Amino acid sequence: MTKTVDEQPILVLGGTGKTGRRVVDRLAKLDRPVRVGSRSGEPPFDWTDQRTWAPVLDGVSSVYLVYYPDLVAPDALATIRSFTEQAVSGGIERLVLLSGRGEEEAKLSERVVQDSGVVWTIVRASWFSQNFSEDFLTDSIRGGEVVLPAGNVPEPFVDALDIADIVVAALTDDGHAGQLYEVTGPRLLTFAEATSEIGNALGREIRYRSVSPEEYAAVMAGYAVPAELTAVLTELFGKVLDGRNAQLADGVQRALGRRPREFTDYARDAAAAGAWDTSPGGDWA
Repeated sequence: MTKTVDEQPILVLGGTGKTGRRVVDRLAKLDRPVRVGSRSGEPPFDWTDQRTWAPVLDGVSSVYLVYYPDLVAPDALATIRSFTEQAVSGGIERLVLLSGRGEEEAKLSERVVQDSGVVWTIVRASWFSQNFSEDFLTDSIRGGEVVLPAGNVPEPFVDALDIADIVVAALTDDGHAGQLYEVTGPRLLTFAEATSEIGNALGREIRYRSVSPEEYAAVMAGYAVPAELTAVLTELFGKVLDGRNAQLADGVQRALGRRPREFTDYARDAAAAGAWDTSPGGDWA
């Protein structure tokens, strides 16, 4: 018997990451079958091994497309193009892409998805609030000092909860077809201000120190961050923290009909949940 679209699994790439695992949880609560795309998934998925692509695509109806480590990576465009072609030829009907705000390279991958011939939605985001608690900044917060190659440029940090809500809506509701949602939080914060708000939530001082890209690479090496990820992060800080993203966008309001989640609420909830008392983990996005 042929399965209906609602009965076919939705593939969530980066399904153990910041947005991916939240998408998985929401789809499960909607009783939608989900396939987690990660190296630890069943079947396993690895962007660098095309032999793993066909098994995870088998029988799926829709894909949440998240590229690790970021769409600015040198091989990202070619990989996204190859994966999209294979997914479409295999019969998938919908693609939802997590893209990078202010990244010209990301726009090239967006075009691949837009030209794929299937229903598409693009969610264009920059720095997640959860980068402070679930990724490369977690140990810095624990240590009491955040060190970054970023000056005083403000950033509209967006909450991964908002992104997950939009992605699930786009994967399950036809009303988001052909939409590009540029998403931000409700206000601009410098990294120093964001760090201060986290300190307030924790009840202790968290300092912020701006450094050169070279100093930053050395600090990341001390935290055993992979060199590949350090290079991508350094490039991102140099490219997108030049003021190009220092304005708010209305993607959350357009997609969900509500305001984006406040950074203060994120910091309070993350602190209460012990986010800075446990080991970090999960994929990049």
